[in-house]
Amino acid sequence: MPEEILYEVDDRVATITLNAPERLNAISRRMQQEVVDALEEAERDHGIHVALIQGAGRAFSTGYQLGAPAEEDTGRPYSPTSDRDNIEDGLRLWLRIPEMRLPVIAKVHGYCIAGATQLAAICDVTFVAEDTRVGSGPQLPLGAGYVTAFWAWHMGPKRAKQFAFPSGEFITGAQAAKYGLFNEAIHPEILDEHVEDYVRRISKVPKDVLAIHKLSANRIQELQGMRTALRTGAELDAIAHFSPDVEAMRESVRDMGVRGAIDAWRSQLRS
Repeated sequence: MPEEILYEVDDRVATITLNAPERLNAISRRMQQEVVDALEEAERDHGIHVALIQGAGRAFSTGYQLGAPAEEDTGRPYSPTSDRDNIEDGLRLWLRIPEMRLPVIAKVHGYCIAGATQLAAICDVTFVAEDTRVGSGPQLPLGAGYVTAFWAWHMGPKRAKQFAFPSGEFITGAQAAKYGLFNEAIHPEILDEHVEDYVRRISKVPKDVLAIHKLSANRIQELQGMRTALRTGAELDAIAHFSPDVEAMRESVRDMGVRGAIDAWRSQLRS
C-alpha cells in the first residue's frame, strides 16, 4: 500500500496526490517510486484514460527531501559513482512518465521548487496557479545542473541560466507558464475547476487515440535529444556534489539542520 501518496479512481480518471503535507510534500525516493508505480497501475487499467498529479495541503511540493545521507538511498558507500547512479535512478523514474500510454496532467499550487519542477514539467500538460512560487533550486546551493537541464529544455538556456545562477529565488506560476516551463497559469480560485474540466474532456477520448497523440509529440522530443540533455544534467549534479563548497554546505545541514543552514546561508548573502 502506498504510504506517501493517495491513489483514487473516478470513472476514467486516476488522481495521484502527493500526501506528505506536514513537510510540504517534499519528495523522498519512496514518494517518487510510489508516484510512478501508481501511474503504471493506471496505465495497465484499460478503463483509465488520463491521470492527474496534485499535491495535498499548501503546496504541490517543495522539491527533494533534504538531510538524508545518500547511503540510505543507494545502500552503497557514498562516492561520485554511487551518487551519479542514484541521481540517474531518480531520473529514470521521471522519464517513465512520458513513456506511459496515457496522458499525465499536473496541477500545481502553493510552492513548486527544484525537484518538484522536474515532476511538474515532465508531465504531458501542466497547469499552475498564477501565484505559485516556483524555484529552480532549493534554498541552499547543494548541487547544480540536474534541475537546470529540465528548465533549459523547456524554456531555453538563457532563461534557465538567469534563474539558476541565484540561489533560492522564485518566479511566479504566471511567469513559469509565460516562459514555457508549464503550459498555462490559472487564477488560483478557479484552478481546480479548470483542471477538472480539462481532465474530464480528455477522459472522453478513446485511450488508443490519446496514446498515439502522445507518442507523436514525444517522438519530436526524442529526435531533439531530450533524454541525452536530461541525463547530462544528472551527471553534472554528481560532480557538483563533490565540490568543496557544496560539501561544506552539506556539512552545515548535518550540523545545524536544514532550517539552521538556510538561515546561516541567508546571513552570509546579506553580509
